[in-house]
Amino acid sequence: MEKIQFTADGSGEKVDFFVLEQTKVNGNFYILVASSEEEDAECMVLKDVSYTEDTEEGVYEIVDDDTELNAVLEIFEELLEDVEIER
Repeated sequence: MEKIQFTADGSGEKVDFFVLEQTKVNGNFYILVASSEEEDAECMVLKDVSYTEDTEEGVYEIVDDDTELNAVLEIFEELLEDVEIER
């Protein structure tokens, strides 16, 4: 499992996540990340919004729109057959 580090916007705090899966939907890139490698870890879906920012680094936002989130979670559940994602 790949470990990546994010810098929180505003505070500059660094946060580590583990990438479980990635996918592209309707031209947008999404990653499913977990807070730890444990089985019951909290997960989040992050959307790559780098194309809207003037930066060389990736910029990700938490997906909080319920319709978008549910659609992307369904795809992640298909990709990760042995993982159950609670909503």
